[in-house]
Amino acid sequence: MLRRCKSVVGRLRHVKLSSTRSLSTSQCLHDYTAVNEPIRDYLPGSTDRERLEKRLSYFSNTCSDVPIVIGDDVYTTSDVRHQVMPFDHQKKLAKFSYADKALIQKAIDVAVKAQRDWERQSYEKRADVFLRAAKLMQEEYRMDLMASTMLGQAKTIIQAEIDSTCELIDFLNFNVMFGHEATKYQPISLGSITNTLSYRGMEGFWASVTPFNFTAIGGNLSSAPAIAGNTVLWKPSDTAVLSNYTVFKIFREAGLPPGVINFVPADGPVFGGAVTSSPHLAGVNFTGSVETFETLWKSISANLPNFRSFPRMIGECGGKNYHLVHPSADLDSVVNGTVMSAFEFGGQKCSACSRLFLPQSCAQEVIDRLVAIQEEIKVGSPLLVENYLSAVIDDKAFTRIKGYIDHARSSESCEILAGGGYDDSKGYFIQPTIILCKDPNDKLLTEEIFGPVLSIYVYDEKEVVDLLTRIDSNTRYGLTGSIYAKDSEVVDSWKDFLRFSAGNMYINDKSTGSVVGQQPFGGARKSGTNDKAGGPHYLLKFMSPLAIKTNSATLGDWRYKYMTEK
Repeated sequence: MLRRCKSVVGRLRHVKLSSTRSLSTSQCLHDYTAVNEPIRDYLPGSTDRERLEKRLSYFSNTCSDVPIVIGDDVYTTSDVRHQVMPFDHQKKLAKFSYADKALIQKAIDVAVKAQRDWERQSYEKRADVFLRAAKLMQEEYRMDLMASTMLGQAKTIIQAEIDSTCELIDFLNFNVMFGHEATKYQPISLGSITNTLSYRGMEGFWASVTPFNFTAIGGNLSSAPAIAGNTVLWKPSDTAVLSNYTVFKIFREAGLPPGVINFVPADGPVFGGAVTSSPHLAGVNFTGSVETFETLWKSISANLPNFRSFPRMIGECGGKNYHLVHPSADLDSVVNGTVMSAFEFGGQKCSACSRLFLPQSCAQEVIDRLVAIQEEIKVGSPLLVENYLSAVIDDKAFTRIKGYIDHARSSESCEILAGGGYDDSKGYFIQPTIILCKDPNDKLLTEEIFGPVLSIYVYDEKEVVDLLTRIDSNTRYGLTGSIYAKDSEVVDSWKDFLRFSAGNMYINDKSTGSVVGQQPFGGARKSGTNDKAGGPHYLLKFMSPLAIKTNSATLGDWRYKYMTEK
């Protein structure tokens, strides 16, 4: 892997960083078909479990140095930060430093310079780097990805597996395949005219701003532009910096040339201000809050006259996702799907179920079963296999989620049915909480919470149209939604009525768990730009096609035929 630089507090220095494997063209894409990475079990006594426990032990007892990497140079600054374990926040997992404005500008200069050579590489050569990275992730570094994600983002074994390995590997493999398929199209050529389409990258650089909640998103948002021929400044989340740096190192070991992806931890506003003021900005690939995305968009709008090209904006900003239940629904699916969607990973998935709409006829049965399961759920360290979920990501998230629970406790229109406890003395722990809301306009049913809080509203079956209207219009989001019904006419009717309420809709299934290549993911409204990561058209967002017309015949006259008629 990559050599490390010892951090120097108070001054800036850099050392050379070299990838250990050269670029090759061993992979033939003509017959390449991506397949989804199988989910492993990690059963007691298995080789996978033993390997994982060794890497967990290593990372648990090591405060890893995470540098700023620009081109082939490694930097640290005096603005030192630490990533802690959310479930044991006195334990430091990684030490990193923020890039200042000058370093960010250096990264921009390096990326712009590297873009010319990288973009001129064939698609096959660029793709080969990321196919090789996927191979390294499958075996050699799988447990490093797992351990850094479990410890740094408080994910259980299964949540780390489906994210940091399976989904990330899928993103790389499927993006390569989809990009290859998308660029097969060539325009019609007739007679002496030959028409071609060259699928270029974009001039300048892309800024990838990535979240804490999915290691795979960090890897995808940084690599997708690069596969298409672009160079990238990758700003990871402070609370996922170790797992993201692990991904970056794998990219470099797989043969990614220096300067193509630059790893730039930084303060959000400083990074945003630097990239949006650069005339070379090609686009922003973003996952995070609505407010941050709007700030970036406003900054770009304010600087429009200064850009060499109009920057593209790709954003995914969360949701207020629903499970809508009809009296004909299979209640086993409703109960189990809602528990999984609302409480896995502490409700910190963009697609997590946050509001449950139950008909009066079966509401009490569903509520009783949900409460019974909530009492069985254990919360604690992700290193203990009996725990279903662990801590939320940091003190800010803890305070925000706690505020919603306190609101429910003090509101006359809300009743806490289960949970409601929280404790941040050791880790940022919040109990899975189930709340009954009588007011359909309560903020628990309209605002994104991003935590293990499920709000329930019981509806009158005679007022379904009013209910559907509220579901569709009571929030600013449009990410995911689930309809539970066996009645096919109801499914068709509700699906049509709510067609703009979600970018990913599920029928008789939970609102989480989209799989690359199976359910391309993204929502509209304030949930984002709905560019469908994990789908066949995503890579085209990072391309700037060049159409070329070649005429092999002589142009014999400047006049049109009708001009010579007598």
